Amino acid sequence: MKVLVIGGAGYIGSHTVYELIRENHEVVVIDNLSTGRKEDIHELATFYQADIRDLNSLNEVFKKENNIDVVMHFAAKLIVPESVEKPFEYYDNNVFGLKVLLEAMVANKVNNIVFSSTAAVYGEPENSICTEEDFCLPINPYGETKLAAEKLIQWSAKAYGLNYCILRYFNVAGADVSGEIGLYKDNLTHLIPVTIQAALGLRDKLVVFGTDYETKDGTCIRDYIHVTDVAKAHILGAEFTTKQQSGIFNLGSNSGYTVQEIIDMVEKVSGIEVPVEYSGRRPGDPAAIVASNNKVIEQLGWNVKNTLEDIIKSDWNFRLSKIEVSRK
Repeated sequence: MKVLVIGGAGYIGSHTVYELIRENHEVVVIDNLSTGRKEDIHELATFYQADIRDLNSLNEVFKKENNIDVVMHFAAKLIVPESVEKPFEYYDNNVFGLKVLLEAMVANKVNNIVFSSTAAVYGEPENSICTEEDFCLPINPYGETKLAAEKLIQWSAKAYGLNYCILRYFNVAGADVSGEIGLYKDNLTHLIPVTIQAALGLRDKLVVFGTDYETKDGTCIRDYIHVTDVAKAHILGAEFTTKQQSGIFNLGSNSGYTVQEIIDMVEKVSGIEVPVEYSGRRPGDPAAIVASNNKVIEQLGWNVKNTLEDIIKSDWNFRLSKIEVSRK
């Protein structure tokens, strides 16, 4: 396949590019580099620096890189607290940007899209295990923009004959097997890399919010998935759309781990005790959110390959290597 990856310099986008190239697909990347890193783009990918809200730039790429089979769309703003503070920016990038991209696809007769969505569309789910049929009621602008984007894709599919695969991620973590790329940001918020940073002494401590939930150890349960497994799901999703099929799928492990279990696993992998401060609950944090992944297994033939220990080992090795490089 010839695949156009929008946001291919970002965390999940760059890992997907690596997997696509490993499977001998031709890859074109568009990224505005507002948050992505140019050095994370695989050297065998063709790169264009452009913004998805710029229709002329998109049309130029589509015309120059003809015969694109599938578009994978990762480019989105995704920090929940920031979305509350800057809703205009989130709707502009995540919804209007998608609308411009879809316009370019229709104009250039590219009919297949794999879209990066999120478990945030479910809001505060009534059930601890989420299925794709559960009611969606986002509780922040980030989740709302992703749900609006899903709807825009579905209506565009009906109007213009597009095929789509929408993937709702749960908690993505880990780093590429090569060790060359991983989640590399100044202000990390995700539990696994933050816990590893605390173990490495890159932050004073890990703050755990809530110890009185109705779980095995009182801390929240979440579903974690390796970024490479997510990348492989995108490739299967792309193949799915080329067969003129469409669908929405959860991406998760169908099992959950408590915050304390994440801490314990980081300590096991690193051999270092993580400094922890236990605090009260944060408003709106459900006790447990886990993905039902039956549908993606049945319809895309996807399976989780990496365990929680694999996820943490890969992230640990990635961060350790970056520290060693910075010391040279």
